[in-house]
Amino acid sequence: METETVYLNGQYLPLADAKISVMDRGFLFGDGIYEVIPAYSGQLFRLEDHLERLDNSLKAIRLQNPHSHEQWRNLLTKLLKKDLDQSVYLQITRGVAPKRDHAFPQNVTPTVFAMVSGITPHADPDNGIKALSMEDSRWKLCHTKAITLLANVLLRQEAIDHDCAEALLFKDGYLTEGAASNVFAVIDGILVTPPKSSAILPGITRDVILEIARKNNIPCSEQAISTDDMKKASEIWITSSTREIIPVVELDSEKVADGKPGPLWKVFYKLFQEYKQSLR
Repeated sequence: METETVYLNGQYLPLADAKISVMDRGFLFGDGIYEVIPAYSGQLFRLEDHLERLDNSLKAIRLQNPHSHEQWRNLLTKLLKKDLDQSVYLQITRGVAPKRDHAFPQNVTPTVFAMVSGITPHADPDNGIKALSMEDSRWKLCHTKAITLLANVLLRQEAIDHDCAEALLFKDGYLTEGAASNVFAVIDGILVTPPKSSAILPGITRDVILEIARKNNIPCSEQAISTDDMKKASEIWITSSTREIIPVVELDSEKVADGKPGPLWKVFYKLFQEYKQSLR
């Protein structure tokens, strides 16, 4: 069996040998951010967009980026296999402090960790997933890709406990996003998704979907979506870097339209795969 190689603080080493201190602020406080970057045939997908989001997340928690964009490209590319589709998980914490104190420590070196996993996008044209509507109980900085994901974990697990694959979150009666995804809906023939705000993570796949729609003259809109709007949606999708585009065919035990992946999802699945292929 081939040993998985990861990156940790300047070294490439086997996963089993990668260790951090129990005094790392990521472990003690969840004081850090992360990024997930797909790579197709060894080519990092929309890397500049992901690194720009990384910059924004680091700025939000007042942590300096330890590398330039070109350094990140070189560092992460070394983890990839050119004959595989993979995703890179990158995590940066504030580092190891001499004591447990909520205040930022001085003169601490950030902890940088990266590893790769396989990508298995949803590709079944006849079946989708079930989802559960839930109140969005998370904090107010959801646009920051922070590693403090306990609220997301609990929401996603409750959905799984109800035999659903994802929780769709609503705040004050309006859709925000999924516990681990962005959300699209087809309402009155228009592809819609909530606008960017501090309530949602600005997904890179979300942006790609909107770009594809506009390039192909498919009506789309970034707008507020109420619980009543969702009830009349003819299609619902979730999107993420590792799962790409997945149709939701049942929401709160009620079928979405006929309970099958819709025609627009099939169009976008094909267009998204063609876009990926153009980058190989």
